[in-house]
Amino acid sequence: MKYQIIGKQIEITKGIESALKKKLSRMDKYFLINENVTCRVVCSAKKNSQKVEITIFIPKMTLRAEVSDKDLYAAIDLAMDKLQGQMRKLKTRMARNTAKPSLGEAIAFENIQDESEPTPNVRDVIVRAKSYYLEPMSIEEAITRMDALGHNFFVYLDEEDDRVSVVYVRTDGGYGVIQAENPMK
Repeated sequence: MKYQIIGKQIEITKGIESALKKKLSRMDKYFLINENVTCRVVCSAKKNSQKVEITIFIPKMTLRAEVSDKDLYAAIDLAMDKLQGQMRKLKTRMARNTAKPSLGEAIAFENIQDESEPTPNVRDVIVRAKSYYLEPMSIEEAITRMDALGHNFFVYLDEEDDRVSVVYVRTDGGYGVIQAENPMK
């Protein structure tokens, strides 16, 4: 696994880097294609808390955990627990759903411990499906509509480049945009 460790308002010392790499190396056993797996860690410090964001990029998927704690090393441990929980949940979902087998081509599911709770919980069940016509609009109009609806995200067709886009409210303030790489036909 390739590592990228970034510090924001905190200096990444050799001790922090060593601890991160040691803990993250335990995740190597979960991936089949290690040379294509990249891990980005962003450590940041605020007044009384330390935040760790770990993002693991694997082919066809991204795993992410973000944790804040008073202690940086505790935040790292909590983020690792969160990532391992995501791997267990992914294994369970992949076992139930054979429609997307390519999603797990880079994951060694045999090395992931099964979820302790095999029954699906309410969050795993689709309770509502909605479809609507994507109207071409500017990002400003999409933000206005999102705010008017009281939602924290809004899907729209970008009028400038005909790409499906999602504008969302970021937890750290401001807005973010996710845009499809391929334009609509």
